[in-house]
Amino acid sequence: GQQLSRRDEWLGMHQYFSHLLLCLECLRTHGNRLISLVYNQAIGGAFIAYGLMADTILALPDAKVAVMWLEAMARVTKLDLSRLQELSKTSPVFAPGVTNFQALGGISEVVDLAQLSNVLLRVAAETGQTDLRAENGYRRGGRQLAYPVIQQVLVSKP
Repeated sequence: GQQLSRRDEWLGMHQYFSHLLLCLECLRTHGNRLISLVYNQAIGGAFIAYGLMADTILALPDAKVAVMWLEAMARVTKLDLSRLQELSKTSPVFAPGVTNFQALGGISEVVDLAQLSNVLLRVAAETGQTDLRAENGYRRGGRQLAYPVIQQVLVSKP
């Protein structure tokens, strides 16, 4: 194939992502569930923008998930790395990893590779589009405020 220059990539990137979003919306409109599978690394903005838009997010146990590594977080926030490492022991918000992201509600299930096909079939057959991330994060002890606030807003809605 041909090597694309950075300029060529950027000139067409917005069209690619626009087309991708239209395809995903078309799938949803026709009753299909979107499923993300984290099998290697899901890090930063690309995962936030595209991986988290799925109805169900699955991850293999060895996958690496992080919005931002602690070292980068320390540079951005100007907090000592040691302080962030300490915080990450008690708060999944500060800690990278599949287990922590599952506690926050961001990952629906951690699935062993041997069970993946069965889980994919089960998840694909599920109906409804209810977003359970906030509730899962609350039940798992990772996010204690999002779900109660959402419930209060829903109850107070006219």
